[in-house]
Amino acid sequence: MASKLVLITVFIFDLIAFGLAVGAEQRRSTATIIPDGESNYGYCVYDSDIATGFGVGAFLFLMASQVLIMVASRCFCCGQPLSPGGSRAWSIVLFIICWLFFLIAEICLLAGSVRNAKHTKYREILGGNPISCETLRKGVFGAGAAFIFFTSIVSQFYYICYSKARESFQPYAREAAVGMGAYK
Repeated sequence: MASKLVLITVFIFDLIAFGLAVGAEQRRSTATIIPDGESNYGYCVYDSDIATGFGVGAFLFLMASQVLIMVASRCFCCGQPLSPGGSRAWSIVLFIICWLFFLIAEICLLAGSVRNAKHTKYREILGGNPISCETLRKGVFGAGAAFIFFTSIVSQFYYICYSKARESFQPYAREAAVGMGAYK
């Protein structure tokens, strides 16, 4: 049977990561153009940079959740073998999907955090050229939050299927060779 403590802990970590990612999406940096009083130049002024911290926090909580699931399931490669059947097949499929969703979520969170922390400091000409202050595109942290949600669901189903397949394994107790006792 799957450990309820592991499932609850993973759920809490994923819930915190999801909340931080949604918060990062809501609080991502915005910029305003401030004209320079002395010349024909302007510069970008960015508001708070808290979204970067939220994104990194979501990144770390999701990573902790994934590490916990992989340690609890022995990363699918160590420990006793799994019994053949539907649970084993589902655990293999869910293991691959879980890692795929996890990597996509981590890439979104990391790229969003790095891009949100980058602020242009160049002075721009206010004349004929429009000034563009680089900011993070809307939806990057939102995509990370969506994949955190998918990772949470798939990783918990993976752990349940893995536990079911692991516990139903019955080692072969008889002799592995062909018995020749009746042919004497």
